[in-house]
Amino acid sequence: MCNTDAVGGDPNLVAAKNPCLTRLLRAKILGKHPYGAWLRLNRILWKRLPSSLVACGPIRWYGNFIHRLVRSQIVRAQCHGTFFLRNRPELELIRRLADKRRKGDQLRVAVLGCSTGPEAYSVAWSIRSARPDLAFVLTATDIAPQAVETAKRGVYPLAPEKMAARAVCERLTPREMDEFFDRNGDVVIIRQWLKEGINWGVADAMDRNIVDSIGLQDLVVANNFLCHMNPPEAENCLRNIARLVKPGGYLFVSGMDLDVRTKVALDSRWEPVEELLEEIHEADILRNDWPFYYYGLEPLDKTKQDWRLRYAAAFRLSNAGDDVPPSRRSDTMARREGGRSL
Repeated sequence: MCNTDAVGGDPNLVAAKNPCLTRLLRAKILGKHPYGAWLRLNRILWKRLPSSLVACGPIRWYGNFIHRLVRSQIVRAQCHGTFFLRNRPELELIRRLADKRRKGDQLRVAVLGCSTGPEAYSVAWSIRSARPDLAFVLTATDIAPQAVETAKRGVYPLAPEKMAARAVCERLTPREMDEFFDRNGDVVIIRQWLKEGINWGVADAMDRNIVDSIGLQDLVVANNFLCHMNPPEAENCLRNIARLVKPGGYLFVSGMDLDVRTKVALDSRWEPVEELLEEIHEADILRNDWPFYYYGLEPLDKTKQDWRLRYAAAFRLSNAGDDVPPSRRSDTMARREGGRSL
């Protein structure tokens, strides 16, 4: 996890870009930088603000200022924390898309950055519960072999001393716990009907050969790992991931730099899925981390001209992998503003 109370970056890195930020970061009181104390105080005050006030222009501007400051100072680090049913509106949209398939159709789904398994099993649960008649094949990958091995076993301890492991199940109701797991004392084990049809593997989403290794997919889920990359790496990775999606298929990608995602979506003519757009955005747990963590997700702002494209976490890729030349971006943006939904 990232600790924003400590300055993890180099203040000199932002000197040329923003002199005001540089002066703030270099300021000292009694020989010490006040940055950490100032950030902690702001975090306390921010939590007390009503949501209606946070949406106001001046407060939003100040939040953006804090977020830019935090992002300029934090050293990025990979985090494998995850939950079952992490974003229920997103899973509901996946279920609705699956429900449009004809009886007996094959549905190929890839979950990239699957970590220890909860997201992959959540997607499988959403689809299998609604459409057990589909020929459903799910490929789940992560760059960390140990995480993939844990996911494949599907065994999660609930003992009091295993707080980190227990947290992955904290969003499940008792009924959902019974649907997901068999129990063995203080351990829960994924039920066999959820394990069926899942292929686990170690893979790097940056690998240009990933299409050859796992094949084209009807639906790709790539959530909450691109935020750990710097913008150029995240952009390259996102473009590579999009190559996995069949023409007419869907890409779910949340938990990343919104400027980067908007740029790639615009260049590549992705069609934002507007159904449940706002619900998915607001249900993302990263919303709670803005503006004080670099991966925090900004509040939805409908005053932005491209807000549908910017805040959509799901896209239909009619021409998967094809980029739009820069000269055509304005025409593409004009089409986006009309807004289209499922």
